[in-house]
Amino acid sequence: MAPPKSALEFLDFVNASPTPYHAVAEAAALLDAAGFTKIQERDNWASTVKPGGKYYTTRNGSSVVAFAVGAKWQPGNPIGMVGAHTDSPCLRIKPVSKRTANGYLQVGVETYGGGIWHSWFDRDLGVAGRVLVREGEGEGKFVQKLVKVDKPILRIPTLAIHLHRQSNFDPNKEDELVPIAGLAEAELNKTAEGGSGTGAGAGAGEAEGEFQPLRALPERHHPAFLSLVAQQAGVDVSQIVDFELVLYDTQKSVLGGLNDELILSARLDNLNMTFCSVKGLIASTDSASLGKDTGIRLVACFDHEEIGSLSAHGADSNLLPAILRRLSVLPGSSTAGKTPLSASELAASTAFEQTCATSFLLSADMAHAVHPNYAGKYERNHTPAINGGPVIKINANQRYATNSPGIVLVQEVARRARVPLQLFVVKNDSPCGSTIGPMLSAKLGVRTLDLGNPQLSMHSIRETGGSADVESAIGLFAGFLGAFGELEGRILVD
Repeated sequence: MAPPKSALEFLDFVNASPTPYHAVAEAAALLDAAGFTKIQERDNWASTVKPGGKYYTTRNGSSVVAFAVGAKWQPGNPIGMVGAHTDSPCLRIKPVSKRTANGYLQVGVETYGGGIWHSWFDRDLGVAGRVLVREGEGEGKFVQKLVKVDKPILRIPTLAIHLHRQSNFDPNKEDELVPIAGLAEAELNKTAEGGSGTGAGAGAGEAEGEFQPLRALPERHHPAFLSLVAQQAGVDVSQIVDFELVLYDTQKSVLGGLNDELILSARLDNLNMTFCSVKGLIASTDSASLGKDTGIRLVACFDHEEIGSLSAHGADSNLLPAILRRLSVLPGSSTAGKTPLSASELAASTAFEQTCATSFLLSADMAHAVHPNYAGKYERNHTPAINGGPVIKINANQRYATNSPGIVLVQEVARRARVPLQLFVVKNDSPCGSTIGPMLSAKLGVRTLDLGNPQLSMHSIRETGGSADVESAIGLFAGFLGAFGELEGRILVD
């Protein structure tokens, strides 16, 4: 039996997305191909966003919000939303990364998020991220370029068992989680190609010896490393001003298991939900016409969930509230051609509050599948299975935002879409993680439910999920976004 097409498409997506910047670029490409129009937050949307239209915007290149406006939209109407995140635990290159020890070149890294760090040892590691470069004559302008060094240039070797007889392995993250990049002898007297060895990162046309606020890049990073990054960016080293680069496993994500029923991959948490939510939005505009829709269908994929979401482009920012406020007062089709409301009239309206009160958010973050070797770690009646469908996550202490009205809504959507669902709670003697659901629910007053596809090895460098679950999640999200406007009034508890 052939694996689902959507699972193969997800493999292409995740393999092309080693960083949030790449994930947003890949999501934007999917949206562009589906006829969505890119707009910018800094622009006035009043003359651009119209009922019946499809749009998306990005912030920082690492968060993306996409939405389709129903043709029968009116100010204050509901918005059906799916929220996910684009980041995953990883190792990030330090601002001063150049290190040497005992004849080895090493690269200093910083931990990002709560990774299973021992899983990063003995892996073939590449580097990816964004580079800020100077272009043009004179002072020029600064532009972002995405880079992906798709070969193993770094490795964190484990200590031989002969020298470490202990059964536990808990490496010190500062001293023992340092990748090697090669041998120091090969680097002696080498300067970065395209740079002077002292001036990389300096402004174009600046005289040698002119004051620079930071040490030159070749003093902070190995010249050969800078040359490789510059080559991937298609620029000279002297044009690089700064970068944000992370390590990633160069081994491709693949289907596995005897019948291709598994996905063996990095970054399932949470690019699986990012991909499924974007594809669900696109599918909803294909299968459920916007012509009769009175609401808005929206997907928001945020950066920085793994470190708390408190940033300008995280879920705990003003990104979603600001966009909802702008959309809530969007004139409806029946008001087209009439004099628009003044700014004071819009500010005085209650459309934003009405929209929040009638809207619903699916917080989509991966869930824990039962582990056959550690079944005792799971609540005995809540053991989600891979390929058993999306998992509704429940916690009495509101680490997840799910409640009964939300379950009723999602269950009705799943019934129509013929998508199986599962339930999960943690054991009373176990800690419980959290998601963007509770924070957005509290910030907006929007009804919220937490769910996600089941997986094993969450936060490892290599995780395991189900190939059939991709199609299930896409179908659920498409069904929810397409039907929410009609279902909203039937499941209301004030």
